[in-house]
Amino acid sequence: MSAEPSQVEATPVRAAAPIDKHEALIRSDNFKKIRTVVFASMNMSAALMMSREQVRAGIEQIAAEVVMRERLNVTTAEQTLIVNEILNDMFGVGPIEPLLADESVTDILVNGPDQVYAERHGRLELTPLKFRDNAHVINVAQRIAAAVGRRVDESSPMVDARLADGSRVNVVLPPIAIRGASISIRKFAKRNITLARMAQQGNMSPAMTRMLKIAGACRLNVVISGGTGSGKTTLLNALSHHIDEHERIVTIEDAAELQLQQPHVVSLETRPENAEGLGSVSQRDLVRNALRMRPDRIILGETRGAEAFDVLQAMNTGHDGSMTTIHANTPRDAITRLESMVMMANGNLPLLSIRRQIASAVHLILQIERMRDGMRRVTRITEVAGMEGDVVITQDLFTFRFDTTAYQDEVRGAFESSSLRPVFSARAAYYGLEEQLLEAMRP
Repeated sequence: MSAEPSQVEATPVRAAAPIDKHEALIRSDNFKKIRTVVFASMNMSAALMMSREQVRAGIEQIAAEVVMRERLNVTTAEQTLIVNEILNDMFGVGPIEPLLADESVTDILVNGPDQVYAERHGRLELTPLKFRDNAHVINVAQRIAAAVGRRVDESSPMVDARLADGSRVNVVLPPIAIRGASISIRKFAKRNITLARMAQQGNMSPAMTRMLKIAGACRLNVVISGGTGSGKTTLLNALSHHIDEHERIVTIEDAAELQLQQPHVVSLETRPENAEGLGSVSQRDLVRNALRMRPDRIILGETRGAEAFDVLQAMNTGHDGSMTTIHANTPRDAITRLESMVMMANGNLPLLSIRRQIASAVHLILQIERMRDGMRRVTRITEVAGMEGDVVITQDLFTFRFDTTAYQDEVRGAFESSSLRPVFSARAAYYGLEEQLLEAMRP
């Protein structure tokens, strides 16, 4: 019984060869010749009004003619690859277009022309995709920015933008980015994520889902807290499904990515300053303006500065059911960050006054975390219970307790209910949902 031959046979073949071949092809003189002739021969403004498949036939014909005329050493498979790369340049985002189409990819990170990383299931991996050169990366970045009316160049080397599907894009160009242009894309899930689906995936428990649905129906003011890439916006979108369709909602974001399903939604987006340093519209400006638009709810994509004061004012002045996200590691940290941001806007406000505003405005803080196994979990649902002296009192309604005995790659644990009676149960009774709320809180 010799296991050795089978072990030799099972040795994986080195996969670098086709990767190197692909890279060599898109950086070859043959590719440059065909691409130059294609762009010189076609009416680009007319081509961009046509569909991708309509343009493909014309490019294939031009490519074939160039190969025949110049007698280029290009196979049929390589010719197809060249046509696809040119189409991606014209209609998409260059060589990273396949990653945008891959639903398992959540983040795409371009570090110059030679490094493209993708995140799948919470883990980063280096892909074989490459850009031709740094100018190619910059060209793609500028097209992304121009599509949403923004610009990025040496004088303005950083920009936040979005793709047509709502995916968030951040671009940093040289000389700020030392090793070449950087593009970071946070992809927006094509399938609609709901609270029920999050419970199925293990992001939260069914009891937490029931409680959050009641919170949405009772028009509680909710703050979603978490780190970068923890899934705050996804959870905000899922929560928004439980807003009544007859309500008027105003959303405010830096780069519009919320996808609300209700019919009466007004979406506002900030605007950076122009080349003369004029014309900027901040989130604070938009929040103030939103108060004059007769909203039932205001949803702020992310609170990160002086607009925190205006958001709390809105929550305290009849816009119940408003929601926002904030970067913080715990619910208590989220309260502290809100205090700091309000102070940025109004440094002369006493801390006690700020805390009273937070205690009366915010009802729930949802803490979401991306854990070491890549899974996003709602680790805590915390209720703001009021003030005791000069301290904001909170109580945890649900927590995720991880199993300290399990050290596998997968984090193990359980979602636990505190069995406490929520302070907002009186509000739930007003909406006829108290019994359902208490049922959801039972362990």
